[in-house]
This record gives sequence, structure tokens and C-alpha cells, in this order.
Amino acid sequence: MKKILIVDDDPVMRKLVSGLLVKNGYQVSEAVDGKEGLAQVINFSPDLIVSDVLMPEMDGYDFCAEVRSRPEGKSLPIMMLTALDSVEQKIKGFEVGVDDYLVKPFEPKEFVARVSALIRRSVSLDKTEVEGRSAQTIGVFSLRGGAGVSTIAANTAIGLSQIWNQPTTLIDLVLVGGQSALFLNQPLKNTWAEICKSPLDEIDDHIVQGALLSHDSGVTTLAAPKRPEVGDTITPEKVSKVLSILKDNNEYLVIDFPHDFSGTTLAGLDLSDIIFIVAQPEIVSVRSATIAKDTFIDLGYNPDNIKTIINWTFPRNGIVNEDIERYIKGKIDLVIPYATDEFVEAINFGIPPAFSHPEEPLGALFEDLAMAVSKDDHRKDKPEEPAEGWLRVVDRVKQRRRTK
Repeated sequence: MKKILIVDDDPVMRKLVSGLLVKNGYQVSEAVDGKEGLAQVINFSPDLIVSDVLMPEMDGYDFCAEVRSRPEGKSLPIMMLTALDSVEQKIKGFEVGVDDYLVKPFEPKEFVARVSALIRRSVSLDKTEVEGRSAQTIGVFSLRGGAGVSTIAANTAIGLSQIWNQPTTLIDLVLVGGQSALFLNQPLKNTWAEICKSPLDEIDDHIVQGALLSHDSGVTTLAAPKRPEVGDTITPEKVSKVLSILKDNNEYLVIDFPHDFSGTTLAGLDLSDIIFIVAQPEIVSVRSATIAKDTFIDLGYNPDNIKTIINWTFPRNGIVNEDIERYIKGKIDLVIPYATDEFVEAINFGIPPAFSHPEEPLGALFEDLAMAVSKDDHRKDKPEEPAEGWLRVVDRVKQRRRTK
């Protein structure tokens, strides 16, 4: 039985929320203010907190910030209930580590559904290490900004998770200003900053797992720090150690790289099994892709594992594929069609098309891409219990064969 702590100074609201939760099989404890709530976090050890915003002495934001500052509260899901329905209030809540935000009055069914989703996402972070596991690692890279690296990384990670139902982590290595978590609508309650508080020799599996954010797709995210000065303290040695730990605890890693060849970037590239070079069909971007490809080969990376993706971020008048292939002296492995409206909407709402519309062309494209870069031993045999994503990909393969 999952345990939920309710923190609210209104006795009527506490009774209402408590009744809903008990009716749906949860064990409930109550606190009348933030101070009592902090004591209950230790004594009751809840699996989730439901907190009001407006409370005497310590409001919900200060309460949440205090919970997040404590080891036992780093990854504890928090839902905030409030009558203050404004973007500013929601942003303030997310900044202090709130996971979800529900405005009063609310529909009981929606409240219970959100509670269930938060707990389910939290449980997905509690992974057990599998003997001999080593993640297939896919890096997404471009020397030129605006090519869609973060979009491709987020959708590829979701595709892998949906196909295999196996531990998959998206890693933001854009350590100054990275936005991978934003693409999945994840509040930054944990980031690389939590890991880098520890000396290199003290970073272990527990610390790394505690820094991950969860998503309903099953993907976990290691987000970039909130503040740029923190990113400057992350060393290549720490990146190598964290990635090595994550490789042991996942089947798949997807790395969102910055547009450079810094030490931390090279640490991630060295551990990548497949590298996507992303370019737009314009001369500067194609030239940057060529420089990146030549650099990878100079660094000793296997050319067969370097894949070129052309992302049409504008509607027309781009360089044709044949000319691009002559310039880069190689083939294009994937062309992403112009779909700016879909991508902008996905970014603004934090819902990638591979997750929101996996059966539509854009979402299907990313699931198919994920299948193409999956482990060989995964692709060669049908899973005992195929996931919906696997079934979708296989059905599309069969349809393409029938139309030939």
C-alpha cells in the first residue's frame, strides 16, 4: 500500500483529499502546516506528498524547497493543490521542485489519476541492476545550432523505451543551457548538479539514480544544471564515470551533445556506440557536418557507426540529397521531413511526437529510427511480451513489404 502525506491547513480539504485517497487504496497521513509536514516526511516516509500552497508560517513553495534540500526528499514526488491559477505560480512551483500542479476545484477522477501517474513514474526510477547489462549508447551531435539535436535525442529515447520496455536514459551533455528536460516537460527538481556536489571517488549508482527525472514513457532523464556556472564545474572524468554507471543500469542511453568538441563532449563521444550527425539542407550546416564526420574519423571512431541525418527545418529551396552526399562523401541515413508546426507544438508543450502520436508519420519515423539503432540481440528475436511500440514497428515493416 503506497503512502501519501497531505499537507494543508484547511481541515475540509484534508478530509476531502484523504477520503479520495483512502477510497482508492492509499495509506494517508495528514499535516496541518509545512513544519509538521517536514516531520512527517521522516516519520511517515511517504511515497508522495500532496501540499497546499497558502499555509501559515511556511507556504507550500518553502515547504517543497525544504523537502528537496533533504536527502530523503530528493526524488519524492510532490503534487501541489492551489486556487492560484497562473503561469507565474506554476513556474514558481516547478522551480522549487514540484512534480505536478492541480488547480482547485478539481475533478476527483483527474486527481486520483495524477496521483497514480506520479507514483508510477517514481517507481520506474527504482531500477534493479541487471547482471552483465551494458547499454547501447546513441549520441546525437551537430556542430551547428538549430539543427534539432535535442528533438531527435528526446524522440529517439522515447522510441527505444516504447519498443523494448527496457531502462532507457536521456542524458543532456549541453551542460550550460541544456534543455532536454524541457522537451519532456520535466521540472528540474534534480540535475547534473546533484551528482557534481560529490567528489569523483564518491559518485556511485545511488547518487546517479537519485539525480534522474522520470517520464511516463519510461525514459529517465539526466538534466543539465539550472545555472550555467554549475555546468562549468562538471569535468570529463565525472562525465565518464556517470556514463559508465548508467551503461551498467540501462539497456539504452541517448546523449544530447553540445555543438563543440570540449572535454566533456569527447568523454561522451568515446562511450557512444552510434553517433548521429544532424544537419540541415543548407551549405553551412552541411559543411559543419562534414567537419564533424572527418573529426570523428580522425579520433578513431568506426565510420560504420556514424550516421547522417538531414533535418528539413525549412520548407523549400534546400540542397538536394545527391549534392549533400557528394559533399559529405557518404550516404544520408535518414531524412526528417519539414514539420515545423508539429515540432514547435511538441516543444512548447513538452510532448514529443514519438510519445503523443506514435502512429502518425512523424512519431512513427522516430520509432522506426529507434528500432534501427537497437541492439542486434533485441532485434533478432520477438520479445516474450511485445510492447505496443514493438508491435507498431513490426506492423509498419509488414505493410511496407506488402506494398513493394
